[in-house]
Amino acid sequence: MAKKALLFHGTGSGPRDFWLPWLIDALQKNGMEVWAPDLPQKDAPDLSVWTPWVLERARFDEETIMIGHSAGAPLILSLLQKIPVRIEKAVLVAGFVMPIPKMPPDHPMLMQNPDWEKMRRNCRDFTFIHSDNDPWGCDAAQGEAMRQKLGGTLVVMTGQGHFGSNIFKQPYPAFPMLRDVCLQEPV
Repeated sequence: MAKKALLFHGTGSGPRDFWLPWLIDALQKNGMEVWAPDLPQKDAPDLSVWTPWVLERARFDEETIMIGHSAGAPLILSLLQKIPVRIEKAVLVAGFVMPIPKMPPDHPMLMQNPDWEKMRRNCRDFTFIHSDNDPWGCDAAQGEAMRQKLGGTLVVMTGQGHFGSNIFKQPYPAFPMLRDVCLQEPV
């Protein structure tokens, strides 16, 4: 069975933005099957729309890894509460589980009553990658909040912003460290 990567973009972007095309190519060159969909309503994401949309289209197995950037991270956590199988790895880049500045606590991308135990059961290994200067508030505190609930590894990089942002003019075309994390066997 070939390893499979499911790659989810963030708000207002898509699978052809920032490092995503580079990562797709890098993973495919390493023999992985990659699915990187253009999620619906990308300018106004909502877990109640994104989660069932992905569940209807994706297939999950024990060789699956999921990678999510920004709003793609809470999507992964939402999926982990619904899938019927334990996946290999989840890598959340500049993700969030708590409201970021100007985000109400009932925002449609924030999980209400998350089942942390089910998420832990459905994923062998978690990695949270954050920057010390994320302009959106998807910072190390967000990563630590997820690590506290789920275990795994928190990586805090220096001066990497949001790892890609059109508003902050951060193109971020390649992400070698993320490729290496994705290809690493879980511990």
